Amino acid sequence: MLNRDVPDDNLYRHRVRYLRWAAISTAAVTYLLIILGSTVRVTESGMGCRGWPLCDGALGPRVDHFHSIMEQSHRYVVVLVTVGVIVTALAAWRLRGRLPAVVAPALAGAGIIVVQIVLGAITVWTHNAPVTVALHLLVAMVFLAVAVATAVASVVGRKRDVPMGSRRLGWLGWSAVTATFVLMISGSMVVDGGASKACPSWPLCTSGHAALPLVVIQMSHRVVVGLASIAIVAFSLQALRRWAGHIAGARGIAIAVIVALGVQIGVGGLDAVMKAPAALQDVHLAFAAAIWAGVVCLATLGWLHAAQAPGEPGTPGAQLAGSIEAGSRASSPV
Repeated sequence: MLNRDVPDDNLYRHRVRYLRWAAISTAAVTYLLIILGSTVRVTESGMGCRGWPLCDGALGPRVDHFHSIMEQSHRYVVVLVTVGVIVTALAAWRLRGRLPAVVAPALAGAGIIVVQIVLGAITVWTHNAPVTVALHLLVAMVFLAVAVATAVASVVGRKRDVPMGSRRLGWLGWSAVTATFVLMISGSMVVDGGASKACPSWPLCTSGHAALPLVVIQMSHRVVVGLASIAIVAFSLQALRRWAGHIAGARGIAIAVIVALGVQIGVGGLDAVMKAPAALQDVHLAFAAAIWAGVVCLATLGWLHAAQAPGEPGTPGAQLAGSIEAGSRASSPV
């Protein structure tokens, strides 16, 4: 007798592979898009095309104009990401019955990319006003987080359900995510507020002749870096100590986040001492985006596995539950 479930299973596996390919590719291209956007900004190519969506009335850039090529190339990659988001959302919706955890971030990504495209147009129409540029970058970081969460959910899925009111992710995880995003906001304020070169010394501001408001912005950012670093390292160490044994990928991601954070702090110090050259600003943002993606990835893993809920191996709740269970067995009559 033929097994009629086999074709359905094969179709399901094919759709899952397709979803994973789309989600992971979209997240990767989104990261590259943020780096390209940073390059457009630090090379002052934001107005390389004075119109939107066309570049000075044409579909393509002026091939003899560097800034035009940079700006229009950024727009082409936006199109690639948009297609990836739509494909991912459709693939996730088709699997909503079996992979419900991936649906919400996939659909959220489709909504956010629309907002981001409109912000990009407004940024051009306002001639790169600092407020719109900063908001454009922050929404890009939110979109990167959603793209990463979608990719992780497509691979992992929701591992278990827990009772209402139970914590899926502990306060350290939420603190690290929040602190990292605040760090992104702080860094954006430094760049778009013109404070990148305010303190050509590190870690304290002991030299330079910048206006006091710029020095305050720069030093406030360094304080935020210190506080955010504590939250990020604490969360990463928690993942290393409690999750590494039963959550695949947690150990490698946690180590990568800690290493990237250390490199980023070094790049930040070098950036300050060298008065923020364009190349270092690009590298600085690349590591910032990588750390943000890593923290979100780790937090998503913890949430999907309900790492902080009772019953999961390696958590305090699980240890308490195990002790109670062992005590019950010991006291039960044979």
